[in-house]
Amino acid sequence: MFHPSTERLIDYWRDRKGETALPRRSDINPGDFLELLPQVFVLGREGGRLPFRLAGGFVSELHARDLRGHDALSLWALAHRLELKSALDVARKRRTPVVVIADIRAPGVPSVGMEVLFAPLQGASGETDRFLGLYQPVAMMARLMGCPASELAVREIKPLGDDNRDLPRLRLATLDGRRIA
Repeated sequence: MFHPSTERLIDYWRDRKGETALPRRSDINPGDFLELLPQVFVLGREGGRLPFRLAGGFVSELHARDLRGHDALSLWALAHRLELKSALDVARKRRTPVVVIADIRAPGVPSVGMEVLFAPLQGASGETDRFLGLYQPVAMMARLMGCPASELAVREIKPLGDDNRDLPRLRLATLDGRRIA
């Protein structure tokens, strides 16, 4: 069970999907979830990057910058990027949403828990090349005392497919010869 706002956007995605494998970007009408728009984002897919195509006010304010074109993976702790990218690649291929239970980290203040939804979408080309997303805090944002997020950290990744037993589990990863996970 997730936060009601996360559940609402998951249900919306499933409703738009209907009997098809995946909803198209054109099936998504932001007017259907106006109260969530500040927390909503849309990512594109360009090679190994996931650039923001759209970021709601809350998302941009949390990171204290305009995120359009910015790679979403760069907002996450370096040690968690490969794990997150792998989970999103699986979600894209399986055409199923994933919810990341995360911590918002900012210097000098306690972290704040958050759910981050990534729901894959089909682009105009017919490829699964986008994600509809949601930042849903699950703790008091006041704990950040107005500080922008320095990074997001993965606590747990929860795929929403029918059978998650065979999802890959990251054990050890290296980047340029250094152990990162």
